[in-house]
Amino acid sequence: MATETPQRKLLATLRGQKFDTPPIWLMRQAGRYLPEYRELRAQKGGFLELAYDSDAATEITLQPIRRFGFDGAILFSDILVVPHAMGQDLWFETGEGPRLAPKLTDADWRDFTPMPQRLDPVIETVRKVRAALPAETTFLGFAGSPWTVATYMVAGQGSKDHAEARAMAYGDPSRFGALIDAIVDVTIDYLSRQIAAGVDAVQLFDSWAGSLSPVQFERWVIAPNAAIIAGLKARHPDTPIIGFPKGAGGKLPAYAREIGADAIGLDETVDPIWANASLPQGMPVQGNLDPLALVAGGDALEVAVKQILAAFPDRPHIFNLGHGIVPHAPIAHVEKLLSLVREG
Repeated sequence: MATETPQRKLLATLRGQKFDTPPIWLMRQAGRYLPEYRELRAQKGGFLELAYDSDAATEITLQPIRRFGFDGAILFSDILVVPHAMGQDLWFETGEGPRLAPKLTDADWRDFTPMPQRLDPVIETVRKVRAALPAETTFLGFAGSPWTVATYMVAGQGSKDHAEARAMAYGDPSRFGALIDAIVDVTIDYLSRQIAAGVDAVQLFDSWAGSLSPVQFERWVIAPNAAIIAGLKARHPDTPIIGFPKGAGGKLPAYAREIGADAIGLDETVDPIWANASLPQGMPVQGNLDPLALVAGGDALEVAVKQILAAFPDRPHIFNLGHGIVPHAPIAHVEKLLSLVREG
């Protein structure tokens, strides 16, 4: 007699099923707030070394699943492995974040030597995680969206207002468009490899989408994400895709209508009641607890969770944060969050 495979609740939600109790996972759930992560990082070295060590990255991906039993596991990697594979040098400065060289204010990406083999360890991590995950856990892959990736490639690091990338987009749209198109192509292949290796769904992170004007948003956020999704759907029509345009605000409904994603992630600044009324009927949503409400805990956490849960009475919903969990989030507050979502 065959045994029934446990349902992957998060995957079913992405495909449009509504549950009384939503599935839950947290962006950056594998990271510095976990003592087991900090211990492994101290043994192994820097962030990039961990991301390219498939055994270490597998362990890190699994850590929050073992501890909390989240409904989804998110691949441990970084959005900047794509420009690294395109031939730009990548490293992480302790306490300061990523650095890429040469920056595209001083160089042309077309002069780089592509190194797609740099992505091989990430794909090996996918295979190892898939083999180790509980049957009921949905496995999420991801990549950065082209606009967000380009901001780092142009400036050589993160920035507050993305002025250098915005200036290039305005001043030389042909050159900037060619860069965006190249990122689109690499990202389609990269996510396709993740899917073939075992992820159940993928998320596109456009972390800096909020820095663009409406016309620029249409050109550099909506159009490239739509191209990636069309390319992936041609290869993997049954794999759900989550679009997450942080800071999109009032541009969110157009993004949801036009890019072809199966679900939309909401950041913490979005009113969930407005989102429920404004987004396409029946489209699954994900989010959108403020990461600092999780840090605060207590009444603030309870009120925020109840408001979010109440906002989507008839819409498929995945509970998540509005952005990544912060390193000083208390473990006890994550445990409380799980009980609030799962037990009411």
